Amino acid sequence: MSTSVSTALPGPKPMIEATQSRAAIAMLWVFVVGPFLALFAAIPIAWGWGLSPLDAAMAVTGYVIAVAGVTVGFHRHLTHGSFKARRPLRLALAVAGSLAVEGPPTEWVADHRRHHAFTDREGDPHSPWRYGTGVRALAKGLWYAHCGWFFNPEVTNKSRFAPDLLADRGIRIVDRLFLPLIALSLLTPALIGGLVTGTWAGALSAFFWAGLVRMALLHHVTWSVNSICHVVGERPFDSKDRATNFWPLAILSFGESWHNSHHADPTGARHGVLRGQIDPAARLIRIFEKLGWVYDVRWPDPVRLTAKRNDSSTAALRKAA
Repeated sequence: MSTSVSTALPGPKPMIEATQSRAAIAMLWVFVVGPFLALFAAIPIAWGWGLSPLDAAMAVTGYVIAVAGVTVGFHRHLTHGSFKARRPLRLALAVAGSLAVEGPPTEWVADHRRHHAFTDREGDPHSPWRYGTGVRALAKGLWYAHCGWFFNPEVTNKSRFAPDLLADRGIRIVDRLFLPLIALSLLTPALIGGLVTGTWAGALSAFFWAGLVRMALLHHVTWSVNSICHVVGERPFDSKDRATNFWPLAILSFGESWHNSHHADPTGARHGVLRGQIDPAARLIRIFEKLGWVYDVRWPDPVRLTAKRNDSSTAALRKAA
């Protein structure tokens, strides 16, 4: 697909708006490789250093806040409009998602909407089937879908894929605050650890576990939805792509790994639509709904989903409804 279009001709806006600078790509290397090295080093370091209850509590708390921001906020709310949120919650979710350090809200949403527009076809920013179906091609594609696509210099056109967010002043402010929010995400644990323990060692330990390791784990869980959940798993619903349900990631991904179900019904607020499918993000949305903080929630329609089942059994869907 062409990445440019004449301004004299009618038609859709270009898919790509610009190319990333070398400085931006260098920064991406830091935020992709750095946390990964921290995660890789976690076991040998823990063997001699240990993980304190304070570090663990901050890591879990930071993980839950950020993963909820990405799954409930960036994905189900801002990208797909699975529900409408009161203004304070909408902005709080945008801030929480930014703490995951996966990009500003508008950029994240534009990439994901483009993914749904061209899933597993030319134009998809991160399909693992990009290079073909052979073993070597798929291995290369899995790496690309997991995190290699970050280094593609093409930047998704936000005015085409996320014009609603560009028109939202509050979201634009959150976009501009992305770098300070990165610092907040990584340095807050260190500050708390240092103040509670009264030592630099406590600050460094908290930065390592509740900052770097927490961020690295969340990154690789999120990226696995782009890679693994388009190759390995089950496909109980018909969709126009290769998205799969991969149960081992259900809890850590807050229900995002029920990816085949999501692609079969993209605007649904619940992805785990079958019996026994754990979906923490949907539970959180239900709580928000009961509190009156969200409304017009698009809960799955059992009739529509039953029609998309690609096997003869619909009992599980009926029981989960």
